Amino acid sequence: MVGKCDLVSVLGAILVLTIFHNPIIVVYAGEGVPEVALFTFGDSYYDAGNKVFLSTNKNPPQTKWPFGKSRDDPNGKFSDGHIVPDFIGDFMSIPNGIPPALKPGVDLSRGASFAVADASILGAPAESMTLNQQVNRFRSMKSTWTDDYIEKSLFMIYIGTEDYLNFTKNNPTADASAQQAFVVSVTNRLKNDIGLLYSLGASKFMVQMLAPLGCLPISRQEYKTGNECYEPLNNLAKQHNEKIGPILNEFAKKPNSGFQFTVFDFYNAIIRRTQRHLNYRFYVANSSCCGVGTHNAYGCGMGNVHSKLCEYQRAYLFFDGRHNTEKAQEEIAHLIYGADPNVIQPMTVRELIVYPAGVNMLEFWEPNKKNSIRRRRPASVFNFGLSAY
Repeated sequence: MVGKCDLVSVLGAILVLTIFHNPIIVVYAGEGVPEVALFTFGDSYYDAGNKVFLSTNKNPPQTKWPFGKSRDDPNGKFSDGHIVPDFIGDFMSIPNGIPPALKPGVDLSRGASFAVADASILGAPAESMTLNQQVNRFRSMKSTWTDDYIEKSLFMIYIGTEDYLNFTKNNPTADASAQQAFVVSVTNRLKNDIGLLYSLGASKFMVQMLAPLGCLPISRQEYKTGNECYEPLNNLAKQHNEKIGPILNEFAKKPNSGFQFTVFDFYNAIIRRTQRHLNYRFYVANSSCCGVGTHNAYGCGMGNVHSKLCEYQRAYLFFDGRHNTEKAQEEIAHLIYGADPNVIQPMTVRELIVYPAGVNMLEFWEPNKKNSIRRRRPASVFNFGLSAY
């Protein structure tokens, strides 16, 4: 007969072995991760507050209630609380997250956000910055960090939403060939900008695929699709996303390149949460928590708009017409940091950070990659992993 203490020891040993053979199951923030920097580039999804310093309106909506409501901190981010880079910074044990690069006098020792709301790849309004301009701002500040530190640090990119929303609005009758040509022009420029960052010493990249743009509340509202998504926008996002992996593969497969990357499938992560929202504990997935209109998708926080605010932000997938709630952002960050190849591949961000700098990758992005044997969890009573992504 096994005693109580013996049983505890046996269970503990099984748990240790389970974690050892399934390192994705339990991940503690910062454990085994070097103290490197985090740099983000892109649009409002990653903007840590840069837009405020470029706007002629010194008190734009994102600096006021209800933005930041869940943390009582409206600090220029487009959410009711933290955004994805905040959580990734937490996982990397970066104190207080990374600051907006345009804010004077901030601590840049662990990185910075160069992302700006309304940014695009091909062009941006006067009060924003293209990706190329963001990269050149990084170039101008590059001496803040050593070359070795930059090479070991993480560079996250999410951009393209504005390009395709504006193209669709300005070219409502564009045929398939015109759409394809536009996607090629966008992704070619994206490739050039990533190449420029790489030439400046960056070597570890996480590129986030575009969301299903036609499923954003603002798209449903503007194109009057009701509960359906606006498929022309989704098709553009799909075409864009299909080119990301091959572009990054090309960089990484060059001899002695030291280029390392991973790609996060944001598109399908959002699709799953719109189609099976109750599985992810979102009560509403097609309308915004804050705004006005058929889908509450416009005017959140604007002084001249009497926008509505939902009672419970965590019940919503989207906070405003384009951006996710903090709860959704936290889920996405966990997927980026430690999910399986159905979600992010060829490696997780945690694996990317600890991968030896300067070493060529052994695995690359593959289209429609299925869960690999090396990450498949055995069915056991101690399987604490997420059952669905």
